Amino acid sequence: MAGPEQPLRRGPSQRLPDGKPTLPHSPPGRDVTMTRQSTIGQRRTLRLAAAATTFLLIPAFAHAQATTMPHDLSRWSMFMAADIVVKSVMLGLAFASVVTWTIGLAKTLELSAAKRRLRQATRILARQTTLNEASLALGKAQRLGRKLIEAGVEEMQASKQAYDKDGIKERVVSRLHRIELAASREIARGTGWLATIGSTAPFVGLFGTVWGIMNSFIGISKAQTTNLAVVAPGIAEALLATAIGLVAAIPAVIIYNLFSRGIAGYRAEVGDAAATVARLVSRDLDRSRSALQRAAE
Repeated sequence: MAGPEQPLRRGPSQRLPDGKPTLPHSPPGRDVTMTRQSTIGQRRTLRLAAAATTFLLIPAFAHAQATTMPHDLSRWSMFMAADIVVKSVMLGLAFASVVTWTIGLAKTLELSAAKRRLRQATRILARQTTLNEASLALGKAQRLGRKLIEAGVEEMQASKQAYDKDGIKERVVSRLHRIELAASREIARGTGWLATIGSTAPFVGLFGTVWGIMNSFIGISKAQTTNLAVVAPGIAEALLATAIGLVAAIPAVIIYNLFSRGIAGYRAEVGDAAATVARLVSRDLDRSRSALQRAAE
C-alpha cells in the first residue's frame, strides 16, 4: 500500500519590513529566457513598422516626383518649364533667327535684281559711242546706269570753259567713284545685322545655359539629392538655350559670308559700268578737242 501523501514543500518566504510575506524568487535561467524573448519580439515589431512605413511612403514619394517633374521632355515642354530668364533668352534667339532668314531672303532678291539691271546697263553702255546716245539708250529701270551717265554729263557741262581736259577726266572719275561707293553701301545695308547675330548669338545662348545650370544646382541643394531624374530636366532646358543660339548663329554667319562675296562681285560690276562711262567721257573730250583743232586750222 502506498504511504500517506506528503505535502508539497515551499521555499522559505521572506517578509517585508511591514511584516507581509513576499513571493519566492524565480530561478535565474527563467529570467534570461524571458528577457531574450522580449528583445526578439521588440525587434520583430520594429521591422514590421519600418516595412509598413516604407510601403506607405514610396507611393507618396513617387506621386510627389510625378507631380513636380515634367512627364514630357519635348522641346516645347522644356521651353514652358524653363526659368523666365532662360525663356527670354530663347525668345530673343528665336527672333534673331527670324531676322536672319528675313534679311537673307530680302537681300538675295535685291542683289539678284540689282546685278541683272547693272549687267543690262553695262551691255547697253558698251554699244554706245557718246554720252548723249548712252543717255537716250538707257531706260528708266537702269537707275544706277543713268546716275553714272548724268554724273559724266554734269561734270562736262560744268567744265566747258576748262582748258585742261585731263582735269575734266579726273573730276569725272572722282564723281563716278563716289557713286560706286554709294551703290555698295546701299546694297550692303542690313547685312551688319547678320554679322552681329552670328557673333553674339552663341554667347547669348551660353548665358541662358549658365543661368539654367545654376538654377539646377540650386534645385539639387534644396532637394538634397543627386538623382539624375531631378537634375536632368533643368540641365536639358539650359542646353536648349545653347542649341537655339547655334541655330540662330550658324545660318547668320553663312548668309553673311555669301553676301560678302556677292556684294564684292556687285561692286566690281559697278566699277566696270563706271569705267565704261569714263571711256565715253574721254571719247567726247577727244572729239571736242579735235573739233577745236580743226576750227583753229
